[in-house]
Amino acid sequence: MRAFRMLCAGFAVLLACGLLSGCGYNQIQTKDEAVKAAWSEVINQYQRRADLVPNLVATVKGYAAHEEQVFREVTDARAKVGQVTVNADDAASLAKYQAVQGELSSALTRLMAVSENYPNLKADGLFQNLQAQLEGTENRITVARHRYVQAVQDYNSYIRGFPVNLTAKVFGYQVKPNFTVDNEAAISTAPKVDFGTPSAPASASSAH
Repeated sequence: MRAFRMLCAGFAVLLACGLLSGCGYNQIQTKDEAVKAAWSEVINQYQRRADLVPNLVATVKGYAAHEEQVFREVTDARAKVGQVTVNADDAASLAKYQAVQGELSSALTRLMAVSENYPNLKADGLFQNLQAQLEGTENRITVARHRYVQAVQDYNSYIRGFPVNLTAKVFGYQVKPNFTVDNEAAISTAPKVDFGTPSAPASASSAH
């Protein structure tokens, strides 16, 4: 009798697993994890950019100390980024996060543009290295955002379809918010932060 009950229990478990698999539960898990992984990469790349800011500001200050407004804008924008705790599953939180990251992007663009007025700054090896790192990071941010948008679109499309939508409803899986962009191309093109090839290095006596 005990063996029979164990056999029935095992059969019930197998049946439940089969039903869950057939109604899309396992695929929901897979796609949900893909979204989380893509979001983690977005966060990592944005953090990489934020970590570049102090060295960028310090380097530019060495040549353009009177550009205080630009330095303040960049520093304030970076501080705002650090103050935002984002929940990617909440549309308002995601929009706020996107807004502060946009402010930092604009401030960094203005900071990098300052170099046009200071040939010695453009020739500085550290500045050139930081500029290259920033450009690479902006490209990685664009790639990470694009992959995240695709992952969310794939997840949302899947849980809206029948009969998976019933499974999603039962287990509390909801449509996820996504980055807001004017058009799809906006997340497929990296911001341009390369302001031309630096001029030939100046002499050591004119470095500062």
